[in-house]
Amino acid sequence: MAAATPPAVPEQTSKTPSMAAVPFDFSQPPIIEGFSPLPRLKEETFKEKFIRKTKENPFVPIGCLGTAGALLYGLRAFNQGKTRQSQLLMRGRIFAQGFTVVAIIVGVFTTALKPKQ
Repeated sequence: MAAATPPAVPEQTSKTPSMAAVPFDFSQPPIIEGFSPLPRLKEETFKEKFIRKTKENPFVPIGCLGTAGALLYGLRAFNQGKTRQSQLLMRGRIFAQGFTVVAIIVGVFTTALKPKQ
């Protein structure tokens, strides 16, 4: 049996110089017909974003501060040898963490259900 030879493919040469150029300008976004992007709003700084998010859901930072406070105070009590107080504060920390997680979940659902402006 004779081996089959692959079909001959003619070599493609670039006859126009524009084909050799970069087909896409990476410094500009692509132009998509029928699509107009929203204009970018002013970039927020960390402080501005933190204040905005705190106003939207004030219970999350309160829960975070409660968690951190209970943890630090509980570790201090543990270091001083007050095991009973340390255990109570660690339980309080768990409560504060749960409060924070619930606040985050409620905030996510509230934001998702809020109509777009």
